[in-house]
Amino acid sequence: MEFEFSAGILVYRRNAGELEFLFLKNKDGWLDFPKGHIEESEHALEAAVRETLEETGLRIKPDVFFRKDSYYWFLRGKTRIKKRLTMFLGEAKSGSVVTVSDEHIGYAWLRQEHALKELKFRDQIDFIRAATEYIGRRAEIDELNESYAGLWKKQKRWDLSRNFVPGYGPVNAEIMLIGQAPGAEEDKQGKPFVGRSGVLLTSLLEKAGLDRNRIYITSTVQFFPPKNRVPDKTEIGLCLPFLMRQVEIIDPELIILVGAVSAKALANVEHVAHNHGTLKSYNGRKFFITLHPAAAVRIRTNMQLIESDFIKLGRILKEV
Repeated sequence: MEFEFSAGILVYRRNAGELEFLFLKNKDGWLDFPKGHIEESEHALEAAVRETLEETGLRIKPDVFFRKDSYYWFLRGKTRIKKRLTMFLGEAKSGSVVTVSDEHIGYAWLRQEHALKELKFRDQIDFIRAATEYIGRRAEIDELNESYAGLWKKQKRWDLSRNFVPGYGPVNAEIMLIGQAPGAEEDKQGKPFVGRSGVLLTSLLEKAGLDRNRIYITSTVQFFPPKNRVPDKTEIGLCLPFLMRQVEIIDPELIILVGAVSAKALANVEHVAHNHGTLKSYNGRKFFITLHPAAAVRIRTNMQLIESDFIKLGRILKEV
């Protein structure tokens, strides 16, 4: 048995408000995506960008958080081949001109409903459905963030920063992680968990067998409280409806709550010190409660506790 690996990009555009996907016409008459073999020196994403450029003339910047794999078998002579196809997602710029390679006879931009009628293979149909759902969720999150970012303008008393730190990660993530609020470095970079606590968080997720880029990470309050103070009840109350809407859109199977603020706001857990390392169900959601990485950065004796929690989380995920 041999193995082969290919990658490509599901290229889409918006035409008169309608979503359309790019397909290449194969010489045998069926439709395909821009894709090709991954070279030994390449990562899947690099190969996807290169193959798309070679086959369509389009230089696409992918949404790195969308990644969908398909596996299938085929025979080459008497040799059985197992192939993995990895597809990413990217939007073509307005007015982009497609120039197909010699191995194709043309191209077509098709809406989802037309594409599903034309496609012959189950994995192609699954890719298009997944991409359409993802684009819809991303649009909902973007719209929500636009409203959330302007929250401070509507308040007479506002002691938080004016910089909004949006959630970060795939909008179809199976796991969310929610902290307290951005710190000074997060406020500066506009991303959650990028300071010292963020470095530790990445390491902790690895201990649980999790890839940080496959998790949607956000905060209970997405504005920086001056001097890293804890957000008060009024501030949490103002921000909570936006957080709950994020949870609703992403609809994760599990939410990791780090620290007292998120544990109380989302799962009604009063004492993280007594509940860390536990799985809770509340309001129809599953939560894993643990300490905030900042607690381990500040107090070294907490390091063993939080590491133990994430190792336990890894075992729980394997059992599930």
